[in-house]
Amino acid sequence: MNLVVTVFMITTTLSLLLAIVSFWLPQMNPDAEKLSPYECGFDPLGSARLPFSLRFFLVAILFLLFDLEIALLLPLPWGDQLNNPTGTFFWATAVLIMLTLGLVYEWVQGGLEWAE
Repeated sequence: MNLVVTVFMITTTLSLLLAIVSFWLPQMNPDAEKLSPYECGFDPLGSARLPFSLRFFLVAILFLLFDLEIALLLPLPWGDQLNNPTGTFFWATAVLIMLTLGLVYEWVQGGLEWAE
């Protein structure tokens, strides 16, 4: 019981200390660039309602797809500890083959070409 109270006190103290330091450390000196709607260093030209390029959307979807692939295959090294590791490796290989075929199809169709 004493250990639980000690751990609770340490975590509470550390959390409060970090919260206080996070409010104390940053420099709050806003200038004209920080107060502008765009912080990129130049004034916005034209309308913000320009059509969105489908190429950016395609790259974002491909990034998410392969990021998801990494997330799905991350536990693969621990798959050999299971009772049936060949099943795990089979499904991992099936996912990799399916994603690779999709990437090849996208490449052949010219979806990865940035300039037309």
